[in-house]
Amino acid sequence: MHPPYRLFQPDMAVTPIIVASPHSGRHYPPAFLRASMLDELGIRSSEDAFMDELVAEAPRLGAPLLAAEYPRAYLDLNRSRDELDPAVIDGVKRIVQTPRITSGLGVIPRVVANGRAIYRGKLSLDEAEARLSAIWQPYHECLDTLMREAHARFGSAVVLDFHSMPHEALDGLARPGRRRPEVVLGDRFGASARPDLLDALEAGFTDAGLVVSRNAPFAGAYVTQRYGRPSRGWHAVQIEIDRALYMNERMVRPNGNFDAVKRMITGVLARVIGAEPARMPLAAE
Repeated sequence: MHPPYRLFQPDMAVTPIIVASPHSGRHYPPAFLRASMLDELGIRSSEDAFMDELVAEAPRLGAPLLAAEYPRAYLDLNRSRDELDPAVIDGVKRIVQTPRITSGLGVIPRVVANGRAIYRGKLSLDEAEARLSAIWQPYHECLDTLMREAHARFGSAVVLDFHSMPHEALDGLARPGRRRPEVVLGDRFGASARPDLLDALEAGFTDAGLVVSRNAPFAGAYVTQRYGRPSRGWHAVQIEIDRALYMNERMVRPNGNFDAVKRMITGVLARVIGAEPARMPLAAE
């Protein structure tokens, strides 16, 4: 079976930061494609395409990089294992109602961008459980282990969960005479990370010339909820980058700014990673 994730370790860990890319996977199983109503481009519309490549320098800077292999349309690693949608999975016994499930974006999504249905019919509960056991469980076991190891070594642990967002997702934040946000930092309104970490990230992106928003329209989902425990020294931040900055969204391919955006993100990571070792003697705050 295709591996559920790729883990790139630094030669020497110098920081409690772990960089993760849970939605950039692009291994689409043939049986999944045959079961879908969507064409090749349509099914990739919810993929955080190329995000793993944009953060690929993290190990060189001293931080592990955990990158998903399977796409979000197949299984969403930024959802709870319990977020099963009875509208797409037959035989769900324990129904958990959340806004994400209602909109078709449970752990096994029913739709991609713009509410387009993925499947012609329903999946069996056995198929859903097989995906969770083979992909969701090992990914989160790996991330949990990385967080525990970082905390044991450095006294704290930080996951920077990198995502991309459709350019149109920011339409509601546009203001006359002002640029719309290009980066959204989510910490569940202060619940998942210490404030100075958000300050450092915002300063890095702002100094690079980008407009930053906090928690609007994305405050963080399962990863920030599960791994963001500031009182225990665990911190999690969801980082959303406007896709239009680095890719042609309609064709799902890099644009001419891709290398510049990668250098910019690498610079922000270097800046934040460089600041973190000074906190090594400190435990939970």
